[in-house]
Amino acid sequence: MVNRYRTLWAVVASAATLATAAVAPAQASAVAPVSVTFAAAEDVFVSQAEPAKSFATATWMSVCGTACGSATAGQRAALTRFKVTGIPQDAEDVKVTLDVVSARTTDTTVAVRPVTGAWTEAATTWNTRPALSAPAIDSHTGFTSGATAKLDVSSAVKGDGTYAFALTGTDATTTVLMSSRETGNRGPKLTVTYTGDTGGTGDEQTDGPLPFTLPGTAALRASAKKVFAHYFSPYPISLDNQAPAGDYFARNYLKPDGESGKHAAYGGLLRDRPLGRDPITGDYALADLKTEVRQAIAAGLDGFTVDILSVTSAQWTRAQNLVKAAEAVDPGFKIVLMPDMNGLASVDSAAFATAMAKLAASKSVYRLADGRLVVAPFKAEGRTAAWWSDWMKTMETQHDIKVALVPTFVDFNRHRDAFASISYGFSNWGSRSPAANAGLKTNIDRAHGMGKIWMQPVSVQDERPNQSVFDEAGNTENLRATWKGAIDGKAEWVQLTTWNDYSENTQFAPSRNAGWTYLDINAYYLTCYKLGCPRITNDTAYLTHRIQPVAAATEYAQTKLMKLRAGSTAARDTVEVLTMLTAAGKVSVTVGGTTHTYDAPAGVFAKTFPLKAGTASASVTRSSAVVAKVVSPYAISATPYVQDLHYRAASSER
Repeated sequence: MVNRYRTLWAVVASAATLATAAVAPAQASAVAPVSVTFAAAEDVFVSQAEPAKSFATATWMSVCGTACGSATAGQRAALTRFKVTGIPQDAEDVKVTLDVVSARTTDTTVAVRPVTGAWTEAATTWNTRPALSAPAIDSHTGFTSGATAKLDVSSAVKGDGTYAFALTGTDATTTVLMSSRETGNRGPKLTVTYTGDTGGTGDEQTDGPLPFTLPGTAALRASAKKVFAHYFSPYPISLDNQAPAGDYFARNYLKPDGESGKHAAYGGLLRDRPLGRDPITGDYALADLKTEVRQAIAAGLDGFTVDILSVTSAQWTRAQNLVKAAEAVDPGFKIVLMPDMNGLASVDSAAFATAMAKLAASKSVYRLADGRLVVAPFKAEGRTAAWWSDWMKTMETQHDIKVALVPTFVDFNRHRDAFASISYGFSNWGSRSPAANAGLKTNIDRAHGMGKIWMQPVSVQDERPNQSVFDEAGNTENLRATWKGAIDGKAEWVQLTTWNDYSENTQFAPSRNAGWTYLDINAYYLTCYKLGCPRITNDTAYLTHRIQPVAAATEYAQTKLMKLRAGSTAARDTVEVLTMLTAAGKVSVTVGGTTHTYDAPAGVFAKTFPLKAGTASASVTRSSAVVAKVVSPYAISATPYVQDLHYRAASSER
């Protein structure tokens, strides 16, 4: 059954007025350096001996002094230009080198100078060359045929932009360098190496505890298939910059009597929360958003779909800051605009267009290769197709922005035909149980049959105390089922639902009750989807379970309890061991004092056991040696304090 409702912002409105300080950013921490290489956009050499001749088709570039070849006027110089993009505003320790490959071995010296005058590869000759009077910023002596020489041009490169350089010499012997027209791709290149601040404690990086080698960011992004996570702005890492033991989450959302008892009927608004941190100095709200961007990049994601609940409130400020954070950390991490038509139901078309155009000015906001702005409204059917068509015309005529509309429906099959003529693609908010996700390929095929791309929702679970409803996710079964649907159906995009909606317990983000476990498992399937399933190289075991039986009575006198959503998989009380193994192994599982053993094959394998009060653990042995062991830090109780039906998760590698 389709999930027809999402939590409205009204339930957390009281947090919207919390202030955020705007002062200097916190001190940065070091992370691994990043290197980006740019090929020359144009390159050519000019010759004083042949002042009117163009060498724009040459596969080499000559550099020589005024006495070149014993001529009195034989000087030669090379020009090269680069377009630099995607360098974060927060980049630190930046070093930029101009890399050239020599075609000959010579004991010569070449200097590099910035060029500001106009020139083009096709039209430039000695007579039309730009002025080369700027002082040299670096030089290199001694060239070997086929080897790369590096000249430091860091002082001339100040972030994204277009940069041109001249290579000049004083020797009578010619230095011959490869041009970009040389068939071996050995033309001039500009290499930018930098680090960025972590903006946090360092815990946000996945630095190796996976059962496989996660491909690099460049390899993942090179795939045409994209994976975004739905960012829900009411629940950032911190609401008040306090230590987690006493911050707003702890005082008001996790306690039944929080916010003056307004959530008492259902035992408190939340059951989980973001990973805590100590107070930091500076603009903590922006720093936290940068941390979340880094967390998502480390987990292999292409970007966030940002739930835009308002165009005036604190949630609007957070949406703008998320775009700003992505641009500062890595402009290649894209933000998809997802206006929420629950929260924006009363906003008029012109104001809505102005707000979206403001966000669209950022280079981090996602556009198609043809320049169209991707807009993927949640509950798009909250407005008619005619309304959206008129709005798209307003965007084009008033803001010069063409829109690629990818409506995310609550009920795809009811509204797909009405939206077909104005949509680039389709998506559905989807369901959160294996039973409801058994036939995902059907909707994907329908979208493809209409000539549309499909953004498939991938989810972990869904338990909503304040709405008194839950889905049975079946431990990690729902997560695996939704990924299978995306892969088998050949969905072009995936949306993880959600990154951080803790009121619905759908979060993938690193949290108090799951750590990085769901993102780690997700990284495997994300890689399968984009590049094909990777080889398991590190034995790993994941443990998932609830901390209570579904029907357990609570100590706290809740008056509203969650009930199973109609159409869901039947509720179950199980502990699951999910193994990713390099070779077969024997698994021993202990739940509430009862031990079970079984043989697990190489690769990915899941097995469940009855939930019992006490503790849960699992270990994998091979040839009498323990190769993986996980102990859940979450005790299982037959009498929980409040009803808490979301699945905890733990990893043997964290």
